[in-house]
Amino acid sequence: MTATAQTPRRTATPDRTVTFRIKRCDGPGKPSYWQDFRVKVPKNSNVISCLQQIAAEPVTAGGERVTPVVWDSGCLEEVCGACTMVINGKVRQSCSCLIDDYAPADGDVITLEPMSKFPVVRDLWVDRSRLFHNLARIKAWVPIDGTYDLGAGPKETPASQATHYVLSTCMSCGCCLEACPQFNLEEDRDQWDSSFIGAHAISQARLFNAHPTGSELKPDRLDVLMGEGGVNDCGNAQNCVQVCPKHIPLTESIASIGRQVTLHAISKFFRG
Repeated sequence: MTATAQTPRRTATPDRTVTFRIKRCDGPGKPSYWQDFRVKVPKNSNVISCLQQIAAEPVTAGGERVTPVVWDSGCLEEVCGACTMVINGKVRQSCSCLIDDYAPADGDVITLEPMSKFPVVRDLWVDRSRLFHNLARIKAWVPIDGTYDLGAGPKETPASQATHYVLSTCMSCGCCLEACPQFNLEEDRDQWDSSFIGAHAISQARLFNAHPTGSELKPDRLDVLMGEGGVNDCGNAQNCVQVCPKHIPLTESIASIGRQVTLHAISKFFRG
């Protein structure tokens, strides 16, 4: 096989039965355990549609009727970011994970686990509050005055639009945080502001710093990102960019913010 050749895709067996091995937890602080479920998989099924089958008939592979498996989801088209989980050892969106690709043969096994970097609420559903808390820390928004008509907003060049659009597709799914060795489970909210903020927040700071109006809050964002848990805590593992479902250039964002933080620190030093 040449370096440019691709591995042939296996043809999925129609009407096959796939075993779903699911890591379950009955609530916060409770022990985890595994349960297997067998699902007859129609063509073009995704993980969510199979979880819906399990929820409708929650009977394990051993014949035991159990409580339905709990997960989080919203749009089912890789936009909301809610259905992130670890599938066969890799974090990704479950709505876009097709069973024909992951388990094409009868008897194949798919393993589902909740993300490990966030507290488990129940089964595959985790609490992503820290993710959104970190977005609030860097003021990931454009400040506007909505009390009167401000007219047309500032224009952007086609080149800047191309860059900023990709950054704006972040759906706060948490994939980059799950894959990051510097971002760890931290259930103590008092420690959130001193722990690594994560690639998602750094990239969103880059987006809003580049916005003509959003740049008004640029000094505030850089103050946060030059402090403890900021961009300097990134270990440059580059796992984040490998798992991002939107292919956002997260390492470029980290490098860009790193330069901005350096210039900001120098400017603050000479301004006293």
